[in-house]
Amino acid sequence: MAVHPVKRAFKYRFYPSDVQAAELLRTFGCVRKVYNLALAARSEAWARQERVSYHATSAMLTAWKRTEELAFLNEVSSVPLQQTLRHLQSAFTHFFAKRAKYPRFKSRKASRKSAEYTTSGFRFRNGALTLAKMTDPLDIVWSRPLPEGAKPSTVTVSQDPAGRWFVSILCEDPLVKPLPATDAAVGIDVGLDHLLTLSTGEKIANPRHERRDRARLATAQRELSRKARGSANRAKARRRVARVHARIADRRRDLLHQLTTRLVRENQTLVIEDLTVTNMVKNHTLARAIADAGWREFRSMLEYKAAWYGREVIAVDRFFPSTRLCSGCGSLRERMPLSDRTWMCGTCGMAHDRDVNAANNLLAAGLAASVCGAGVRPQRSSPSGQSVMKQKTPRREP
Repeated sequence: MAVHPVKRAFKYRFYPSDVQAAELLRTFGCVRKVYNLALAARSEAWARQERVSYHATSAMLTAWKRTEELAFLNEVSSVPLQQTLRHLQSAFTHFFAKRAKYPRFKSRKASRKSAEYTTSGFRFRNGALTLAKMTDPLDIVWSRPLPEGAKPSTVTVSQDPAGRWFVSILCEDPLVKPLPATDAAVGIDVGLDHLLTLSTGEKIANPRHERRDRARLATAQRELSRKARGSANRAKARRRVARVHARIADRRRDLLHQLTTRLVRENQTLVIEDLTVTNMVKNHTLARAIADAGWREFRSMLEYKAAWYGREVIAVDRFFPSTRLCSGCGSLRERMPLSDRTWMCGTCGMAHDRDVNAANNLLAAGLAASVCGAGVRPQRSSPSGQSVMKQKTPRREP
């Protein structure tokens, strides 16, 4: 069977000139304006029980450009403006399919600053990238090479809250192909004391990136709170806070990339727990630690890398009692406080490490689902992988 090349985004930092920065900031503003205008028009039509398509909003954009009030939209490239209408169409498609909430308006302060260019909106020659409406190429720091003979299909330019500029280049990567099949399988239990515990018995420490920079972050936030709203000093203080957050996020992302790449390369089947992180962070005692661990980002990386390299990720239902179930004899313990890091099975007398036992149970449940299904209830399929439903514990006769 033919293997189609994987499209992969390569993200680089770049340093725009003053003229380029002004052009990009103007483009970001126009993209946000067009998105909000189109969303308002579609919302009004929705209230009248009418549907507006992408082609209708594209015609509206042409009409808006002819008005005196919105004539400034002609000053930037039309490609990012058309792309933001396509993004809005995708948002409504997900909403109608009940995969997402109703689209929201973009905020000047809170929303991500970005613009997407398709092939008609940029020129890539001899390793130099030039965007529409610009005469000079971007000063990109090529931290890693693009695939040989790469032909970018889209280019996304963005600026993060810390003021750093990034360009993301989407192109086919022929080097990404399925790895040789192996019999190795691993159960992965995420935690806070240890970031990951594997069914092999290996434990990976939680570096707690946010805790390491907590004093620096608190200092920056105190300085921000003292600045007058709307002042230039407040904007500078806000960027200092954003730089601390960016430092924490970069460290976390780098570690998760290393771990997920290693796990996918070493194992054919990877079994994880289907956790609802959104609900878990509502626990005010553990919310900060859970957010710092990056469980959701870990799962996302694991899934797309497994798809790249021909591996399988199985998500076991969150109600499966992996911690309280004895991996030796299968007996179920009624209660398991968080303080119990080790315990002994009252039925078979087997001593367990709490996290290693959970990883072993996840592996066994995942493999059972992969081979013959969960057995008690029908499996629930999802785009993110298989999910094993909660198993009923058989009642014991007195």
